[in-house]
Amino acid sequence: MFFEYPKLLWLLAIPVLLVVHYLYRELTGRKPHLRVSTAVPWKRMGQGAPAVLRHLPFVLRIAALSLIIVAIARPRSSSQMEKIDTEGIDIVLTMDVSTSMLARDFNPDRISAAKDIAIEFIAQRPTDRIGIVVFAGESYTQCPLTTDRATLINLMKEVQTDLIEDGTAIGNGLATAVARMADSDAKSRVVILLTDGVNNSGEIAPLTAAEIANTYGVRVYTIGVGANGTAPYPVMTPWGVDVQRVEVEIDEDLLKSIAETTGGRYFRATDNTKLAEIYSEINRMEKARTTIDSFPVYKELFTRYALLALACLLLELLLRLFFRRLP
Repeated sequence: MFFEYPKLLWLLAIPVLLVVHYLYRELTGRKPHLRVSTAVPWKRMGQGAPAVLRHLPFVLRIAALSLIIVAIARPRSSSQMEKIDTEGIDIVLTMDVSTSMLARDFNPDRISAAKDIAIEFIAQRPTDRIGIVVFAGESYTQCPLTTDRATLINLMKEVQTDLIEDGTAIGNGLATAVARMADSDAKSRVVILLTDGVNNSGEIAPLTAAEIANTYGVRVYTIGVGANGTAPYPVMTPWGVDVQRVEVEIDEDLLKSIAETTGGRYFRATDNTKLAEIYSEINRMEKARTTIDSFPVYKELFTRYALLALACLLLELLLRLFFRRLP
């Protein structure tokens, strides 16, 4: 057992001082006296149970005060340890945010669908550390690895296009994601890379980034998003936004090579339902569960001390009422 606020135990000096004061008053205090012809009838006065019991209310009050002080110092026990299951996995969601992600072959568009489904995936993995990397013509970390689901989801909602130079730097995005896990000691490290285009920018070649990922033991799942053939895409014209059909170009051979190099898999998503199924499949595959000792389970003990203090106060009250009724 230990105390959360041990300094409060110094307050126990108060009941000690009260006991000293009580004893001093009993030993030196002036007592009432009476002249009588003989002291024989009073020789046994001050002895026996009644004489002892008259001190009991004070003892109970001191005990109650001491118990209250112990209770507010918050006694706790940590003798128990909780066994929990944890995934032991670090995951970086790496998302393409180039302007082509505004295509409307997904509902309402590719980037919105990808964000919503990724948020569902995050909510289904409460024990993993998850991070977010976004890329277009360059890449950056939107959120480092964390178990803070609220922050992670809020930052995922803020992902959008036009924040960085346009383009598709798949190699840069993957390299940034791997760098986020370079010092990770997780049992399994995974990158889920989602793109809808062909690598056309960046300083790092995608296959070079894949080799780096393989060196660090990072498994990469690649997802190509886009309908087959053409997709509706909003284009700004002098007369407003016009939706035109554009060719869907995804370098599937490259994405397959990245996945194969790292021991992952390539998936193709052509609509919201298929993308959700892909994330569900990855969720099922990445289950490297292990049982570990978590933080100690703390048991709060202040309640028992508070109840004992209450019992002492109630007993003191009953005794005082009893002594008042004695003739």
